Amino acid sequence: MKRFVVCRSPIHGRGVFALRPIPAGERIVEYKGLVTSWSEAAHYCAQRAEDGHTFLFGLADGRVIDGARGGNSARWFNHACVANCSAVEEAGRVYFDANRAIKPSEELFIDYALELPKPRTRKSVAAYRCYCGVKRCRGTMLGSAP
Repeated sequence: MKRFVVCRSPIHGRGVFALRPIPAGERIVEYKGLVTSWSEAAHYCAQRAEDGHTFLFGLADGRVIDGARGGNSARWFNHACVANCSAVEEAGRVYFDANRAIKPSEELFIDYALELPKPRTRKSVAAYRCYCGVKRCRGTMLGSAP
């Protein structure tokens, strides 16, 4: 039985929603896409308009998974400051696991914890405003408040 579906999200664009109960700790999906360098991924991203979407997932070794090229439905996980899923990197692969029990129809989220090079400008920080709506929202998809 399918565990999730991609459809329109009230948070942003598309989102991933549970179709059945998902227990805490369950591995939900692998984040797939072309594994490449950041410079190539940035060059490729500059050539396409994705309606505010970037599907890049940084790896510990300095490479990146570009979910826009060869990716799967995991690229549609939206950000929430208090996420119900976590990204786990194992041997150069990234998986999304449930942080807690998830009910059918709940949207699945990870905390993007994005990083921006310094110095940050108001304009660059504003581009990463968070709309998750949780009580403890930090107001940004960045890993730390600006």
